[in-house]
Amino acid sequence: MLSFSSARPLTLALLVGSAPALQANPAPAPVAAAQPGQVQVVATGLEHPWAVAFLPQGRFLVTERPGRLRIIDADGSLQPLLHGLPRVDVAGQGGLLDVITDRDFARNQRIHFCYSEPAERGPGNGTALASARLALPGGELQDVQVLFRQQPKVASKLHFGCRIVQAPDGNLFLTLGERFSRRDAAQRLDNHLGKVVRIAPGGGAAPGNPLAGRAGALPEIWSWGHRNPQGATWGPDGRLWLHEHGPQGGDEINRPEAGRNYGWPVITYGEEYGGGAIGKGTHQDGMEQPLHYWAPSIAPSGMAFLSSDRYGPAWRGSLFVGALKAQRLHRLQIEDGRVVRDEYLLDKLGARIRDVRQGPDGWLYLLTDSPHGQLLRLKSP
Repeated sequence: MLSFSSARPLTLALLVGSAPALQANPAPAPVAAAQPGQVQVVATGLEHPWAVAFLPQGRFLVTERPGRLRIIDADGSLQPLLHGLPRVDVAGQGGLLDVITDRDFARNQRIHFCYSEPAERGPGNGTALASARLALPGGELQDVQVLFRQQPKVASKLHFGCRIVQAPDGNLFLTLGERFSRRDAAQRLDNHLGKVVRIAPGGGAAPGNPLAGRAGALPEIWSWGHRNPQGATWGPDGRLWLHEHGPQGGDEINRPEAGRNYGWPVITYGEEYGGGAIGKGTHQDGMEQPLHYWAPSIAPSGMAFLSSDRYGPAWRGSLFVGALKAQRLHRLQIEDGRVVRDEYLLDKLGARIRDVRQGPDGWLYLLTDSPHGQLLRLKSP
């Protein structure tokens, strides 16, 4: 169990709302029901932290969007910045973003991270995926390899996506935004904008990808028609789950399947900023419906299934989603592959929740997106 000798408890009120058990229907207005709860501040002094991964001996590995990677000790002490990262283009929503440890980390000490990579010449950037060996205990980065580069590069500060999920077979899923100004490209297969890609651990398209050998299609593509997916996780059903930002309304939860089209920007439950319809409505033949969506938007980020009993049997198996705009944490109850209840909590914290992970100890850990961001541990309500 982790040591929190320096952690400070914060007492919070939890508000609970419900959602219907109908696929692709929005949640109604939340119904408040007070519950006591606490979080513990594990670490402070983080500048726009984006992702947390877990290291041996209760330590943490955290990315900060301005292009920094650091280890945090179990007592919350921040260690010096790690060196050896590739060039990171820090602008707008871009920077150093997601990080995970390899499933075989105990043997190979490898980590995988994604970031906004500048173009070699001229303006533009794109999401890139890299791997490195994290030599412990000091944390020196060795054998850094870029496994994937999003094409084309785009002159934009928006919509990088950039969540990584490693499947049990070792292949890496990476979510990619459509860069905002290039949303129509999400429907074309000759680019990586608005896609989920599946990459082999050593780089290149993973064997068995659905578009391999198809003329005019990039072989890394797993699914397409996505907007800006900033949360992804491996589900207890043995499938990839993700959520993505809608425009004005229409944040979605999807389970991307091989070779499927998820509709953006042809279909959406959102609308143009300032009002106005987008595309052809909410349904179109050959395009998938979301499992769940929010209108108005909560601006989701971070995503994790809870497999532990730390919070009691009622929460086991729940899907937790952080919210930036709504500044809270959602707990989604899943039954038969459908969302039957949507509760939110930590709204009194007043913080943009960027990442949500279950630690090896079974507790949930959160990162708050702020110039003075924090690593938090959610205590049992």
